[in-house]
Amino acid sequence: MKTKLTIKIEQSVIERAKIYAKGKGNSLSGIIENYLKVIVKEEGKTDIEITPIVKSLKGAFKSPAHFDYITELEKGLSEKYL
Repeated sequence: MKTKLTIKIEQSVIERAKIYAKGKGNSLSGIIENYLKVIVKEEGKTDIEITPIVKSLKGAFKSPAHFDYITELEKGLSEKYL
């Protein structure tokens, strides 16, 4: 059940957040709801349903034996944000 919530946030933050949400193809309410779900998630429990398409991709990627996921992730993120 969805319930309306009233919160106080600086107007400039709201305006920038709405632009961000629109750019992500989401609503500001949706982004806030997802964020709250992440921070209150119970250990080991999830209510996220994995779709059949995502399930079908499991095991589709075979990385080389020397592949270091963390290093590649750091490299990709630094290229994107720095």
